[in-house]
Amino acid sequence: MTTSAFNESMAVHLTDGQDEPAWATAWFAAAGLDRQSTADAESVCARALKARPRLILIDGRGDAAWCETALRTCRRLKRDSFTGVVPVLVIVDPARFAEAFESGADEVVRADVSDVEATARLSAMLGRSDRDTDVHPSTRLPGTRKIEMELARRVASGEKFAACYADLDHFKEFNDRYGYHHGDQVIRLLARILHDIVKGLCGEEGFVGHIGGDDFLYAIPLAAVPRVCDEVIRVFDELMPWQYSEQDRRVGYFFGKDRRGQLHRVPLMTLSVGVVTNQRRNFTRAIEVSELATEMKSYAKTLQGSVWAVDRRKDEPLTAVASLDAGRDRLVQRAAGEAS
Repeated sequence: MTTSAFNESMAVHLTDGQDEPAWATAWFAAAGLDRQSTADAESVCARALKARPRLILIDGRGDAAWCETALRTCRRLKRDSFTGVVPVLVIVDPARFAEAFESGADEVVRADVSDVEATARLSAMLGRSDRDTDVHPSTRLPGTRKIEMELARRVASGEKFAACYADLDHFKEFNDRYGYHHGDQVIRLLARILHDIVKGLCGEEGFVGHIGGDDFLYAIPLAAVPRVCDEVIRVFDELMPWQYSEQDRRVGYFFGKDRRGQLHRVPLMTLSVGVVTNQRRNFTRAIEVSELATEMKSYAKTLQGSVWAVDRRKDEPLTAVASLDAGRDRLVQRAAGEAS
């Protein structure tokens, strides 16, 4: 999993040489950012495209010509789909305040604003940027960064929890047959199923994130595992067949081609959920949870039908292959089972 969409240590500052506001100097020093100042607008765009900095500060104070250069740079940055996600704060004289917002700036600070307000606006801008870029665009669920933060929080808290990695089976074949539009509808449907069940049964103690594609991760209290996972499987198996044509739904499969071009039967989609808990393991980092959840998801995909499988192993020096072969009743818990 990636941890950030930005170069967290870098900021770009477009200025024509005016004295930097005291609030900006103090904020950059406290943040420990590598601030790269330049009067070359082309250089700002190039750095944003190449390095995707944490933020861009454009100082548009000064004469009309320089202000126009500053706002034109902002417009150019925001028109590009790659650099457009980089948060841009613009400083302008009060008369150009509205114009600066119209240029696409994420936040605008008037030259006469107080240090307290300027700093608050800068922090709020970065908070909004993190929120907007840490969600998956199609499902609006938290992305990989938020997933890692949530797992790290639960590991640090010491609370008993389960991390559940959900993945669709035969989704690629469905996508190839029905097209990406219907494939995207399936992804959004799965996201809604997971969100509604986890939040409905666990409330604020439940978390659902979208890793990408047809991969999701939800974190829930340990005691809620059987109830939540059983309901996820039940609702999924009830709703998913209706995403197929009547003919495919009636026979329960369709003919698709493998990588060699050979026709084979493709069954209707099922859902595999790999579950790991800290009941018998002592996790110290979020990555340990995510790696084991990935392993359990892969194991669940070897089982027939829609299923959830929970890791029952303790912390012990077993290889992945050896541990998976150590006994199904010790390793996994199928749907409608107990989590303890």
